[in-house]
Amino acid sequence: MSEHTEKHIVAIDLGTSKMALIVAKVNGSNVEIVYYKETQSAGINYSSVWNISQAKEPLCRLIRDAEESLNIKINQVVIGMPKYPIRQESNSGKVMDRGEDTEITAEDVDNLKRFAEETYPLEDPQKEAIYGAVAQSFSDGEYFQLIESDIVGMISDVLEGHFKIFIGRKKDLKNADTLLTKTGISARKKYFTAETTAKAILTETEMENGVALVDFGGGCTSVTVYHDKIMRHYASIPFGGRNITHDIKAEVEITERLAENIKLAFGACMPDKLQSLSEKVLHIKGSGAEQDKQVTVKYLSEVITARVEEILHAILYEINESGLAEHLRSGIVVTGGCAQIPNLGLLISDMSGYKVRTGYPLQEFSSQGIDGINDTTATTAIGLIKAALEEDAMNCVTGVPDIHTEVEYVPETATAQEPEEESVAEPMHETEAEPQPEPVPAEPKEDSAFIKRIKILWGKAQSKIEDFTDKADDMIDDISR
Repeated sequence: MSEHTEKHIVAIDLGTSKMALIVAKVNGSNVEIVYYKETQSAGINYSSVWNISQAKEPLCRLIRDAEESLNIKINQVVIGMPKYPIRQESNSGKVMDRGEDTEITAEDVDNLKRFAEETYPLEDPQKEAIYGAVAQSFSDGEYFQLIESDIVGMISDVLEGHFKIFIGRKKDLKNADTLLTKTGISARKKYFTAETTAKAILTETEMENGVALVDFGGGCTSVTVYHDKIMRHYASIPFGGRNITHDIKAEVEITERLAENIKLAFGACMPDKLQSLSEKVLHIKGSGAEQDKQVTVKYLSEVITARVEEILHAILYEINESGLAEHLRSGIVVTGGCAQIPNLGLLISDMSGYKVRTGYPLQEFSSQGIDGINDTTATTAIGLIKAALEEDAMNCVTGVPDIHTEVEYVPETATAQEPEEESVAEPMHETEAEPQPEPVPAEPKEDSAFIKRIKILWGKAQSKIEDFTDKADDMIDDISR
């Protein structure tokens, strides 16, 4: 295929802790990931743009680096919608008198889905927007509880569908559009990432037998429940890896940047499973008049485990609320930046009774020589590429950049830097703990006491979340004004 017939998909993942830009080159049926890069995020909270000026700088650098590396000009990108706050509702649509000999097509199903989205009565249309709709079941008037692959091709004069409607804040979408405009590009397509990310990680078997995908990100943690190949439930909470970093910062009395570095280098769950590693001591050199500090890896793990357990209690509560807690035969798949924390899977297994695996991107595209593309942090970006490919949302670039096009890039020297005097010394003991295999527990059993305990803990956590969300909204509104 000649060069001018090549098409490109460019996707951007706007995360709380990191931004990522990915480029896929499409030649007919051949799809190749040709570029992927991550950078530290700014101006993003819970995957929502809340400070456009701060977010513009790292995004401009990502775009510029990709254009220079590939010798292209990026005009459009596909992006994901915020993961929090999201509420889910239900709506139905029905078409009568289609004609006795009329075959139901995929277009009919799409039109019915669009009808369900457009007719759902939003509580406040000025502030809310529908992020997506997922079909739960269909009926032709004679057969019920059919999935999309069953209903398409049937002959019927009746078509009825039931949908889950996912609703978020309209201003978050507007802020994302404004950010892209200020960087000289526009949104080709926006996707509700709960579904796109799941399809980039989960197997058909897992989605059919029942599975909960836990996306443990920097700003928020979400859970997406699949059963019978259909997305049945979604929920998210405003707590994630950044909260773990803040806990370390407060407990050890160090800077946030240093706390993040310590978490990545030495952080783990379940201190009793660390063996000799738990006795390692980190020496933290003070800066200026500050005294040097010491902290053991065991204590660091205790701090991390306490926060992770709080988050997991809320996630397990949401799994129970889905009504499918006893039907997740494929257990839990955990992905996102925090999925790399040692012993996280083992902790989830101990708390839930489910089997657990780490969710990496499925190997569907060629990506030879692209660093980071197979990490858990790349799953959202890969999901966006896959979704855009299915909907033919391509042609995001226009070949060689126009040297006359002026896009304002903020210089890298404007990035604020933390003092570099603070450092972590080498651990006193050099013995590393051998990686512990994660056991595969038995299938989940009914445990009413466990459910009661989760509900009690969630009741306490929920009040914290509501207070936290109210304060965050007030802060964002003040900034907007």
